[in-house]
Amino acid sequence: MKIQFDVKELLATIQTKDRTILGIDGLSRSGKTTFVEQLRETLKKEKSDHHIFHIDDHIVERRRRYHTGHEEWYEYFHLQWDVRWLRENFFRKLKHNKQITLPFYDSNTDSHDCRTIPMPKSGLIIVEGVFLQRKEWTDFYDHLIFLDCPREKRFIREAESAKQKREKFEKRYWKAEDYYMETFSPWESADIVLKT
Repeated sequence: MKIQFDVKELLATIQTKDRTILGIDGLSRSGKTTFVEQLRETLKKEKSDHHIFHIDDHIVERRRRYHTGHEEWYEYFHLQWDVRWLRENFFRKLKHNKQITLPFYDSNTDSHDCRTIPMPKSGLIIVEGVFLQRKEWTDFYDHLIFLDCPREKRFIREAESAKQKREKFEKRYWKAEDYYMETFSPWESADIVLKT
């Protein structure tokens, strides 16, 4: 999948003495990782300082997001991440901190290890993930790109084992996606919408 996008035009907007925060938003399997990898390659060629964060690296332990007594879609949207903690300890620090210390989730052990990430003095800071335009996070981006892809097309991209669990998608993931799309209208708030 090749996503057409003029990265150089974006780079031209980046201030040389400051960081620019770019959000890459999109629902599951919309092409965010592919897009970010293409962006990374261009940034390397242009010798542009950058760092990429994947919001899924910072989800909480299973006990905090499964079997909580809430509906499954609620668990996925509201409990998958510690939204307020990330606002104060990640998003608030993106623009000016010299380093950021974050818990990285390991799905094999269902635990975290904390890592300290040195931040470039200037350049592009990319945050990639789903539900990035929730109200707690949306005011920290300088630019926002939303990758728009139909549900059935995204579902085809899932692993075969995942496709066997369609009921989980219907109860957990798709209901949360519907809530996000209806509540936050992310395609309207984004600076750029790319059809993938």
